[in-house]
Amino acid sequence: MSVTDKTGTFARLGEPPRLTQTTRRQLLLTVMPVIVLAALVAAIAIANPNFLRPLSIWTVLDSAVPLMILASGAMLVILCGGIDLSVAALASMASVLVALWIPVLGPWVVPVVVLVGALAGLLQGAIHVVAQIPSFLVTLGGLAVWSGIALVASGASTIGVSGSTLDWTFTRVGPWRIPSAVLIAAAIVVVFALVLTFTPVRRWLISIGSSEPAALMAGVPVAQTKIAAFVVSGACAGFAGVMLVGRTYSGAPSLADSLLLPVVAAIVVGGTAITGGFGGIGRTVIGVLIITVLRVGLSVAGVDSSYEQIFYGVLVIAAVALTIDRSKLPFVK
Repeated sequence: MSVTDKTGTFARLGEPPRLTQTTRRQLLLTVMPVIVLAALVAAIAIANPNFLRPLSIWTVLDSAVPLMILASGAMLVILCGGIDLSVAALASMASVLVALWIPVLGPWVVPVVVLVGALAGLLQGAIHVVAQIPSFLVTLGGLAVWSGIALVASGASTIGVSGSTLDWTFTRVGPWRIPSAVLIAAAIVVVFALVLTFTPVRRWLISIGSSEPAALMAGVPVAQTKIAAFVVSGACAGFAGVMLVGRTYSGAPSLADSLLLPVVAAIVVGGTAITGGFGGIGRTVIGVLIITVLRVGLSVAGVDSSYEQIFYGVLVIAAVALTIDRSKLPFVK
Protein backbone atom coordinates (compact mmCIF):
# COMPACT_ATOMS: atom_id res chain seq x y z
CA MET A 1 0.00 0.00 0.00
CA SER A 2 1.32 3.47 -0.86
CA VAL A 3 0.46 7.00 0.21
CA THR A 4 1.41 10.44 -1.00
CA ASP A 5 4.06 12.17 1.14
CA LYS A 6 4.51 15.91 1.63
CA THR A 7 6.78 16.17 -1.38
CA GLY A 8 4.09 14.88 -3.70
CA THR A 9 5.82 11.55 -4.37
CA PHE A 10 4.48 8.09 -3.52
CA ALA A 11 5.99 6.02 -0.73
CA ARG A 12 5.09 2.68 0.80
CA LEU A 13 3.78 2.58 4.36
CA GLY A 14 6.61 2.24 6.84
CA GLU A 15 9.16 3.73 4.44
CA PRO A 16 10.66 7.20 4.94
CA PRO A 17 9.46 9.80 2.42
CA ARG A 18 11.66 10.10 -0.64
CA LEU A 19 13.55 13.28 -1.35
CA THR A 20 12.58 15.11 -4.49
CA GLN A 21 15.21 16.33 -6.92
CA THR A 22 14.75 19.90 -5.69
CA THR A 23 15.12 18.85 -2.05
CA ARG A 24 18.26 16.87 -2.83
CA ARG A 25 19.74 19.85 -4.68
CA GLN A 26 18.99 22.20 -1.79
CA LEU A 27 20.49 19.72 0.68
CA LEU A 28 23.61 19.55 -1.47
CA LEU A 29 23.80 23.35 -1.62
CA THR A 30 23.46 23.55 2.17
CA VAL A 31 25.80 20.81 3.38
CA MET A 32 28.52 20.50 0.73
CA PRO A 33 30.08 23.98 1.11
CA VAL A 34 30.54 23.51 4.87
CA ILE A 35 32.16 20.10 4.31
CA VAL A 36 34.47 21.52 1.64
CA LEU A 37 35.53 24.42 3.89
CA ALA A 38 36.20 22.11 6.84
CA ALA A 39 38.22 19.74 4.63
CA LEU A 40 40.31 22.59 3.21
CA VAL A 41 41.06 24.03 6.66
CA ALA A 42 41.99 20.59 8.00
CA ALA A 43 44.26 19.83 5.03
CA ILE A 44 46.13 23.15 5.30
CA ALA A 45 46.42 22.84 9.10
CA ILE A 46 48.02 19.42 8.67
CA ALA A 47 50.44 20.74 6.04
CA ASN A 48 51.19 23.91 8.01
CA PRO A 49 50.16 23.93 11.72
CA ASN A 50 50.89 27.67 11.93
CA PHE A 51 47.79 28.25 9.80
CA LEU A 52 45.52 27.99 12.86
CA ARG A 53 47.39 30.62 14.88
CA PRO A 54 45.33 33.78 15.56
CA LEU A 55 47.67 36.04 13.59
CA SER A 56 47.45 33.76 10.54
CA ILE A 57 43.67 33.55 10.78
CA TRP A 58 43.34 37.36 10.99
CA THR A 59 45.64 37.72 7.99
CA VAL A 60 43.57 35.29 5.94
CA LEU A 61 40.31 36.99 6.90
CA ASP A 62 41.76 40.40 6.16
CA SER A 63 42.77 39.31 2.65
CA ALA A 64 39.17 38.16 2.04
CA VAL A 65 37.57 41.55 2.80
CA PRO A 66 37.37 43.05 -0.74
CA LEU A 67 36.06 39.75 -2.09
CA MET A 68 33.49 39.57 0.72
CA ILE A 69 32.16 43.05 0.03
CA LEU A 70 31.90 42.48 -3.72
CA ALA A 71 30.28 39.05 -3.33
CA SER A 72 27.70 40.33 -0.82
CA GLY A 73 26.28 42.78 -3.32
CA ALA A 74 26.54 40.55 -6.38
CA MET A 75 24.80 37.75 -4.46
CA LEU A 76 21.55 39.77 -4.39
CA VAL A 77 21.51 40.02 -8.18
CA ILE A 78 22.16 36.29 -8.59
CA LEU A 79 19.54 35.46 -5.97
CA CYS A 80 16.86 37.06 -8.13
CA GLY A 81 18.01 35.20 -11.23
CA GLY A 82 20.39 37.75 -12.78
CA ILE A 83 24.13 38.30 -12.75
CA ASP A 84 26.40 41.32 -12.36
CA LEU A 85 29.64 40.95 -14.31
CA SER A 86 30.63 44.58 -13.80
CA VAL A 87 31.40 44.57 -10.07
CA ALA A 88 35.18 44.17 -10.41
CA ALA A 89 35.47 46.83 -13.14
CA LEU A 90 33.27 49.16 -11.10
CA ALA A 91 35.50 48.64 -8.05
CA SER A 92 38.55 49.47 -10.17
CA MET A 93 36.87 52.64 -11.43
CA ALA A 94 35.96 53.53 -7.83
CA SER A 95 39.61 53.17 -6.80
CA VAL A 96 40.62 55.63 -9.51
CA LEU A 97 37.94 58.10 -8.42
CA VAL A 98 39.06 57.81 -4.79
CA ALA A 99 42.66 58.51 -5.75
CA LEU A 100 41.65 61.51 -7.88
CA TRP A 101 39.12 63.03 -5.50
CA ILE A 102 40.65 62.43 -2.09
CA PRO A 103 42.82 65.60 -2.21
CA VAL A 104 39.66 67.66 -2.75
CA LEU A 105 36.98 65.81 -0.79
CA GLY A 106 39.04 64.31 2.04
CA PRO A 107 36.98 61.85 4.12
CA TRP A 108 33.84 62.74 2.13
CA VAL A 109 35.32 60.81 -0.78
CA VAL A 110 33.98 57.57 0.75
CA PRO A 111 30.22 58.33 0.64
CA VAL A 112 30.62 60.14 -2.70
CA VAL A 113 32.32 57.16 -4.39
CA VAL A 114 29.84 54.71 -2.85
CA LEU A 115 27.05 56.90 -4.24
CA VAL A 116 28.68 56.84 -7.69
CA GLY A 117 28.77 53.04 -7.51
CA ALA A 118 25.12 52.95 -6.49
CA LEU A 119 24.17 55.23 -9.40
CA ALA A 120 26.10 52.99 -11.80
CA GLY A 121 24.16 50.02 -10.45
CA LEU A 122 20.92 51.97 -10.77
CA LEU A 123 21.67 52.68 -14.43
CA GLN A 124 22.41 49.03 -15.18
CA GLY A 125 19.38 47.82 -13.27
CA ALA A 126 17.07 50.27 -15.01
CA ILE A 127 18.36 49.27 -18.45
CA HIS A 128 17.89 45.60 -17.57
CA VAL A 129 14.35 46.06 -16.25
CA VAL A 130 12.98 48.78 -18.53
CA ALA A 131 14.60 47.72 -21.81
CA GLN A 132 14.24 44.01 -20.97
CA ILE A 133 17.87 43.29 -21.85
CA PRO A 134 19.43 40.23 -20.13
CA SER A 135 21.52 41.20 -17.12
CA PHE A 136 24.46 39.25 -18.56
CA LEU A 137 24.63 41.56 -21.59
CA VAL A 138 23.91 44.77 -19.66
CA THR A 139 26.64 44.17 -17.10
CA LEU A 140 29.08 42.84 -19.70
CA GLY A 141 28.65 46.17 -21.49
CA GLY A 142 28.92 47.93 -18.12
CA LEU A 143 32.21 46.12 -17.49
CA ALA A 144 33.62 47.66 -20.67
CA VAL A 145 32.19 51.11 -19.89
CA TRP A 146 33.50 51.32 -16.31
CA SER A 147 36.90 49.95 -17.35
CA GLY A 148 37.08 52.54 -20.13
CA ILE A 149 36.15 55.39 -17.80
CA ALA A 150 38.82 54.25 -15.33
CA LEU A 151 41.44 54.14 -18.08
CA VAL A 152 40.55 57.59 -19.38
CA ALA A 153 40.31 59.19 -15.93
CA SER A 154 43.62 57.74 -14.76
CA GLY A 155 45.50 58.19 -18.01
CA ALA A 156 46.00 54.39 -18.01
CA SER A 157 48.34 54.66 -15.03
CA THR A 158 48.37 54.03 -11.29
CA ILE A 159 47.57 57.05 -9.10
CA GLY A 160 49.25 57.19 -5.72
CA VAL A 161 47.44 58.31 -2.56
CA SER A 162 49.09 60.03 0.38
CA GLY A 163 47.80 61.11 3.77
CA SER A 164 45.89 59.37 6.54
CA THR A 165 42.32 59.77 5.25
CA LEU A 166 41.83 56.02 4.69
CA ASP A 167 43.99 54.68 7.52
CA TRP A 168 40.84 53.35 9.21
CA THR A 169 40.52 50.75 6.44
CA PHE A 170 43.84 49.08 7.24
CA THR A 171 44.67 49.19 10.94
CA ARG A 172 44.34 46.87 13.94
CA VAL A 173 41.87 47.22 16.78
CA GLY A 174 41.81 46.02 20.41
CA PRO A 175 44.07 43.73 22.40
CA TRP A 176 43.56 40.89 19.90
CA ARG A 177 44.86 43.11 17.08
CA ILE A 178 41.84 42.45 14.89
CA PRO A 179 42.17 44.08 11.45
CA SER A 180 39.70 46.94 11.10
CA ALA A 181 38.81 45.73 7.61
CA VAL A 182 37.59 42.43 9.07
CA LEU A 183 35.32 44.30 11.50
CA ILE A 184 33.98 46.45 8.66
CA ALA A 185 33.23 43.40 6.51
CA ALA A 186 31.59 41.67 9.48
CA ALA A 187 29.38 44.73 10.03
CA ILE A 188 28.33 44.66 6.37
CA VAL A 189 27.47 40.97 6.62
CA VAL A 190 25.41 41.59 9.76
CA VAL A 191 23.48 44.40 8.04
CA PHE A 192 22.74 42.11 5.09
CA ALA A 193 21.66 39.32 7.43
CA LEU A 194 19.34 41.60 9.41
CA VAL A 195 17.71 43.04 6.28
CA LEU A 196 17.24 39.62 4.68
CA THR A 197 15.89 38.11 7.91
CA PHE A 198 13.56 40.80 9.23
CA THR A 199 12.24 42.33 6.02
CA PRO A 200 10.41 40.79 3.06
CA VAL A 201 13.40 41.46 0.78
CA ARG A 202 14.76 37.89 0.89
CA ARG A 203 11.30 36.46 0.15
CA TRP A 204 10.94 38.84 -2.79
CA LEU A 205 14.38 37.97 -4.17
CA ILE A 206 13.82 34.24 -3.86
CA SER A 207 10.35 34.38 -5.39
CA ILE A 208 11.67 36.39 -8.34
CA GLY A 209 14.56 33.98 -8.80
CA SER A 210 12.28 30.95 -8.53
CA SER A 211 9.57 32.19 -10.90
CA GLU A 212 9.25 35.81 -11.95
CA PRO A 213 5.73 35.42 -13.45
CA ALA A 214 4.51 33.83 -10.21
CA ALA A 215 6.13 36.62 -8.20
CA LEU A 216 4.31 39.21 -10.31
CA MET A 217 0.99 37.44 -9.75
CA ALA A 218 1.70 37.35 -5.99
CA GLY A 219 2.12 41.13 -5.89
CA VAL A 220 5.89 41.20 -5.43
CA PRO A 221 7.43 44.53 -6.58
CA VAL A 222 9.59 42.77 -9.15
CA ALA A 223 10.98 45.76 -11.05
CA GLN A 224 11.82 47.75 -7.91
CA THR A 225 13.43 44.73 -6.21
CA LYS A 226 15.63 43.88 -9.19
CA ILE A 227 16.76 47.48 -9.61
CA ALA A 228 17.46 47.73 -5.87
CA ALA A 229 19.63 44.59 -6.07
CA PHE A 230 21.76 46.24 -8.77
CA VAL A 231 21.97 49.46 -6.74
CA VAL A 232 23.27 47.61 -3.68
CA SER A 233 25.68 45.62 -5.84
CA GLY A 234 27.05 48.85 -7.31
CA ALA A 235 27.35 50.49 -3.89
CA CYS A 236 29.27 47.47 -2.57
CA ALA A 237 31.60 47.65 -5.58
CA GLY A 238 32.22 51.32 -4.85
CA PHE A 239 33.02 50.59 -1.21
CA ALA A 240 35.27 47.68 -2.20
CA GLY A 241 37.22 50.16 -4.33
CA VAL A 242 37.65 52.38 -1.27
CA MET A 243 38.94 49.45 0.79
CA LEU A 244 41.41 48.48 -1.94
CA VAL A 245 42.83 52.01 -2.06
CA GLY A 246 43.11 51.97 1.72
CA ARG A 247 45.41 48.96 1.64
CA THR A 248 47.41 49.71 -1.53
CA TYR A 249 47.58 53.53 -1.18
CA SER A 250 46.84 53.78 -4.88
CA GLY A 251 44.06 53.62 -7.42
CA ALA A 252 44.42 51.86 -10.76
CA PRO A 253 42.11 51.08 -13.70
CA SER A 254 42.70 47.34 -13.26
CA LEU A 255 43.14 47.18 -9.49
CA ALA A 256 40.16 44.85 -8.86
CA ASP A 257 39.81 43.21 -12.27
CA SER A 258 41.21 39.88 -11.06
CA LEU A 259 38.39 39.59 -8.49
CA LEU A 260 35.52 38.99 -10.95
CA LEU A 261 35.97 35.23 -11.29
CA PRO A 262 36.58 34.72 -7.53
CA VAL A 263 33.39 36.70 -6.79
CA VAL A 264 31.25 34.45 -9.00
CA ALA A 265 33.07 31.37 -7.71
CA ALA A 266 32.52 32.35 -4.06
CA ILE A 267 28.78 32.93 -4.55
CA VAL A 268 28.20 29.68 -6.45
CA VAL A 269 30.52 27.49 -4.38
CA GLY A 270 28.91 28.85 -1.22
CA GLY A 271 25.58 27.38 -2.28
CA THR A 272 23.68 30.21 -3.96
CA ALA A 273 22.14 28.76 -7.11
CA ILE A 274 23.35 30.50 -10.27
CA THR A 275 19.79 30.23 -11.63
CA GLY A 276 18.44 32.15 -8.62
CA GLY A 277 15.81 31.33 -6.03
CA PHE A 278 18.08 29.74 -3.44
CA GLY A 279 20.91 31.13 -1.31
CA GLY A 280 21.74 33.92 1.10
CA ILE A 281 24.43 35.92 2.83
CA GLY A 282 25.50 33.06 5.11
CA ARG A 283 26.24 30.85 2.11
CA THR A 284 28.16 33.69 0.49
CA VAL A 285 30.36 34.03 3.59
CA ILE A 286 31.13 30.29 3.42
CA GLY A 287 31.91 30.61 -0.29
CA VAL A 288 34.27 33.54 0.25
CA LEU A 289 36.07 31.60 2.99
CA ILE A 290 36.39 28.58 0.68
CA ILE A 291 37.93 30.66 -2.10
CA THR A 292 40.26 32.45 0.33
CA VAL A 293 41.39 29.29 2.08
CA LEU A 294 41.82 27.59 -1.30
CA ARG A 295 44.16 30.39 -2.36
CA VAL A 296 46.17 29.87 0.84
CA GLY A 297 46.18 26.13 0.22
CA LEU A 298 47.52 26.57 -3.31
CA SER A 299 50.28 28.78 -1.92
CA VAL A 300 51.15 26.20 0.77
CA ALA A 301 51.24 23.50 -1.91
CA GLY A 302 53.69 25.58 -3.92
CA VAL A 303 51.32 26.26 -6.83
CA ASP A 304 52.21 29.41 -8.75
CA SER A 305 49.66 32.22 -8.31
CA SER A 306 49.29 32.51 -12.09
CA TYR A 307 47.41 29.21 -12.01
CA GLU A 308 44.75 30.50 -9.61
CA GLN A 309 42.40 31.68 -12.37
CA ILE A 310 42.46 28.17 -13.85
CA PHE A 311 41.39 26.67 -10.52
CA TYR A 312 38.64 29.27 -10.11
CA GLY A 313 37.32 28.58 -13.61
CA VAL A 314 37.21 24.83 -13.05
CA LEU A 315 35.60 25.40 -9.65
CA VAL A 316 32.83 27.56 -11.11
CA ILE A 317 32.03 25.01 -13.84
CA ALA A 318 31.98 22.13 -11.34
CA ALA A 319 29.84 24.02 -8.82
CA VAL A 320 27.32 25.09 -11.46
CA ALA A 321 27.13 21.55 -12.85
CA LEU A 322 26.37 20.16 -9.38
CA THR A 323 23.91 22.79 -8.19
CA ILE A 324 22.11 24.22 -11.21
CA ASP A 325 18.32 23.92 -11.20
CA ARG A 326 17.74 22.25 -14.56
CA SER A 327 13.96 22.54 -14.19
CA LYS A 328 14.39 26.22 -15.09
CA LEU A 329 16.50 25.39 -18.13
CA PRO A 330 14.59 22.89 -20.26
CA PHE A 331 16.91 23.76 -23.14
CA VAL A 332 20.64 24.44 -22.79
CA LYS A 333 21.83 26.95 -25.39
